[in-house]
Amino acid sequence: MLGVCLLFVGIVLINNGMCTLYKLDGKATAVMNLLTGGLSIFINAVNLVMGNYYAAGTGLLFGFTYIFVAFMKLWKLSPIPFAWFSTFVAVNAIVFGTIEGITGSTALGIIPDWRWAAIWYLWAILWGTSFVEDICHKKLGKFVPVLQVIEGIITAWIPGLLMIIGMW
Repeated sequence: MLGVCLLFVGIVLINNGMCTLYKLDGKATAVMNLLTGGLSIFINAVNLVMGNYYAAGTGLLFGFTYIFVAFMKLWKLSPIPFAWFSTFVAVNAIVFGTIEGITGSTALGIIPDWRWAAIWYLWAILWGTSFVEDICHKKLGKFVPVLQVIEGIITAWIPGLLMIIGMW
C-alpha cells in the first residue's frame, strides 16, 4: 500500500510545485491534493484497523497535509494554521528519520535503512519551509516549488514506483 500512496504523493508534490512555478490559481492544485489526501487517509485508515499504527500515524500526516492544502487553496484560507501543522509534522519527520536510520521500524522492516532516514529528513525540510515562510515571514521564492518537484521525484515517485514493481 505504501508504494501506491507514494506514487500519488510524488505527482501531487510535482503538480503543486509546477503549478506554483507557472503561477496558476491555487484552485488548480486542489483536485490532485484532494484525491491524494483522500487516498492516503483511506490507505492509512486500513492500516489503523489492521493495527499498523506506525504506518497509519506517519501516513495520516501526509493525508491531512494534502487535504489541508486543498482546503487552503479552494477557500484562500490563512496559511498560519497549516504552517503550525507543518512544523509539527517536520519535527516528527526528524524523529521518524532518526528511527529509520538507527533502529529501523516494524512498518518498513526491522533493520535500519539509510534511504528512509534520508527521505524523512528531506520531507522535514519541505514541511519546515512552511514555518520559515509563514511563521517567520522569510519568503524563499522559487526554492519551495523547485524543492517540491525535486522531492516529489526522489522521495516519493521513484520509491513508490520501485515498490510497486517489487524492486524496493
